Formats: sequence, structure tokens, C-alpha cells
Amino acid sequence: MKENLLHTPDGVRDIYGKECTKKLGMEERLHRIFGTYGFDDIQTPTFEFMDVFSEERGTVSTKNMYKFFDRDGNILVLRPDMTPQIARCVAGYFRDLDQPLRLCYSGNTFVNMTDYQGKLRECTQIGAELVGDDSIQADAEMLALTVSALLEAGFDEFQVDVGHTGFFRAIVTEAGFDADDIMTLRSLIDNKNAFGIESFLRGINADEKLVKLFGSLPSMFGGREKLEEIRTLTSNSEAIAAIDRIEKIFDLMKAYGFERYISFDLGTLSQYDYYTGIIFHAYTYGTGEPVISGGRYDSLIGQFGVDTPAIGMAIYVD
Repeated sequence: MKENLLHTPDGVRDIYGKECTKKLGMEERLHRIFGTYGFDDIQTPTFEFMDVFSEERGTVSTKNMYKFFDRDGNILVLRPDMTPQIARCVAGYFRDLDQPLRLCYSGNTFVNMTDYQGKLRECTQIGAELVGDDSIQADAEMLALTVSALLEAGFDEFQVDVGHTGFFRAIVTEAGFDADDIMTLRSLIDNKNAFGIESFLRGINADEKLVKLFGSLPSMFGGREKLEEIRTLTSNSEAIAAIDRIEKIFDLMKAYGFERYISFDLGTLSQYDYYTGIIFHAYTYGTGEPVISGGRYDSLIGQFGVDTPAIGMAIYVD
């Protein structure tokens, strides 16, 4: 029994010695970068009322949350995602915004995923949220912060894949797919399964143009030329507007001098449904998962009572 107590539960671990020193040093360096971009610190609780993270918010599924009760019978959860907490804080403390608000944070998140075999269920995140600005310049600033953070962390080979949720949403709405079809398509596209996409769409007798468009998404990643290529596959005005926006963002990244780190992937999706505009994931060698993720969420804060746009990013420190 005593020997069993020396082990940690699945998905969590102790960090000590040189690794702990290295991790704390990394957090300090990344925090300084946020300061140079004008972000102010905010701290949020480790646990909250479950409704802050309800499925209607588009965050982690309730079955994947660590839930417990307080002495009054309220259902509480360990935070699985920092963004809804920031949205709650903005609605509670910054209701009368007259200029963009920049907030940054550091903390651990907890996701009880049974399929996270070998992956951590408690992870450290350092993130930033830019609230009250729906401009293309704000999108570019968050991407520039992402690149600056990776450079500060010591990376010299990495790529930030940029997509837009409006593109996928526009074409599935035009196609008239139901919720189950959309969920299946999302999974196939996320797995870059071109054969599976084609097979599925033919199975539901989708239009041949849609088969070609959706089937091309897994391979539609790369430089600006890919955006021009996919533009020829649709005449949907909202989808075209999404392409136009990320093209303009790329022009701004040139002004930052960071264009070589930016690529496009209109097939990139997110597990979070609250994203409404651009989404992005940063990758580097030796990791199968993104080291940074982010995107625009213009409707989330409104669910807490203050209708204001926002964009954010989160660095997965571990």
C-alpha cells in the first residue's frame, strides 16, 4: 500500500530537478514577451461553476471534465480551458471597454480524456487574449505574438498554420448538411482523410462539386498560392471573404517580417466550437501536437452578457 502511494494517477506527473528549473525559466521568458506586447496579467481560479464551461459555450465536453460538489451542492469543475474564464472576467470587470484590452495568464488546465493515452491530463498553459478589437490588425498581432514566443523559446524551425472557421461553416451551410454529417466531415478533414471524405460524400449523394471541394481540403495547405487554388473551387461569398481576410493578414505578417513562418490550411479545424474567425496552430519538429493554438472568438464573451469581439492564443508549456 505504501509503495502504491509513491505513484501518481494516469495523466499527471511530478516535475523536479533540472526539468523543473528549465520549465520555470521558460515560463518567465514567455511572460516577458507578453509584456513587450502590452499585455497585463490576470489570474483565474483553478475551479469554477460548471456552467462557465457548459457545452453550449463550445468548449470541452462535460464528460471530459473533472467534476465535484461544494458544501452547498453546486457542481464545480477543474478548469479544462482558460478562454471561457477570461470571457467571464471580461464580462464581469471590464463591461465598459473604450479601447482594446490585452490580458495574459499562466495556469494549469485539467482534461479527463480517456483517449489521451500517454498524454498529460494536467497541462500548463501560458496565453494571451486581445479583447474589443475585431480588426485584421488584431489577428496579425496575435500571430506575431505567437511567432515571437516561439523565437524566444529557442525554436528556429517551426510553422504557424492559419485557417478560418468561416470557410468551413460557409460551405457546409451552403451544402445543407445536418449536424451528424458535419461532425463526420469535421473528423475526416481533421484526420486529413481525403479518401474517407470522398467515400462519405458519395455515400450521401452529395453534389460532385462538393465532393471535389471537400476532398481537396486535406491537401490544401501551403503558401499563398494554395489560397488562390481553393478560391477557384467555390463561389460562396462568405467562403471567399474568409480567404480574403487571411490573405490580408499575410500581407501584415510581411510587415512584421514573419511571413516565412506562416502557412495556410483551410482544412484546419479546432476541437472548440466557440471560434468564429481565424484559427491557427503552431508546429515544430519532434512533436505530433501543436505547441501553440489560438483563434478568434467574437461570440463567446457575449454569452456572459457583454457583446465584444476577441482573439487569443495559448502556449502548451509542457
